[in-house]
Amino acid sequence: MASLASVVASIAIVVTGGIVRVTGSGLGCPEWPMCTGATLAPTPEMGLHGAIEFSNRLLTGVLCVIVGWVIITARLQKTPMPSVLRGSWAQFWVVILNAVVGGVSVWMRLSPYIVAVHFLAAILLLTTAVVTWGQARSHGSAEGETAPLPPRCRTASITLLIANALLVVVGTLATGSGPHAGDSSAVHRMALNWTLITGAHGALAVAVVGITGFLRSSLGKEGSRHARRKTVFFLAVVLAQGAVGLVQSLTSLPALAVGLHLFEM
Repeated sequence: MASLASVVASIAIVVTGGIVRVTGSGLGCPEWPMCTGATLAPTPEMGLHGAIEFSNRLLTGVLCVIVGWVIITARLQKTPMPSVLRGSWAQFWVVILNAVVGGVSVWMRLSPYIVAVHFLAAILLLTTAVVTWGQARSHGSAEGETAPLPPRCRTASITLLIANALLVVVGTLATGSGPHAGDSSAVHRMALNWTLITGAHGALAVAVVGITGFLRSSLGKEGSRHARRKTVFFLAVVLAQGAVGLVQSLTSLPALAVGLHLFEM
């Protein structure tokens, strides 16, 4: 339960961070770690933008509490859970990293490069939370004792991991050179050709779909039923993600579509 809660909170951090960006609330609290030089919380004069930005900051504190819950729960188990404990501590340090990078992004007035690193740190947090949750679920169960993948499937899995990492990184470049700067004021964008970067992002998405399809085909002969189910689910999510991404790129990046694209990630 604790590890699942950390996954949910990590998703909330990513999605609310996207809401901050598309609503132009990135500097709703113009200072960090205080909202202003004199107050921790936003003032009424800051309006909705201040409330949105501060709510995202508050989620970091909630996430720290949940990660602490995961650490304590892992330590109190009668059967040792070293992998879960390592994962929960990794989450803790990534939360700290993400908070610091978020603060730097405010100090740098939403530099698109720092904001990109902030997003990548949030995705690293979500990845760590999901891995820890998987380790907690499989601890002591037959599902955690499945036979290793055949060489061809292992190679496809590693290739898929690399392609996904590139997809996310190039996605940050597309966002950093696109119209959603994160604040209503003039914020510099990455000096990149948005159309070219978006095309590269789409090509990587197609590659991810192809690699996933190949992995599913290989697992059909040699893999476990559990691995096949997970691969089919991942393929469905990637296809849905690609559909939303295509729609948003063809409709001038509406805020709702951008938020949905982040949620599916």
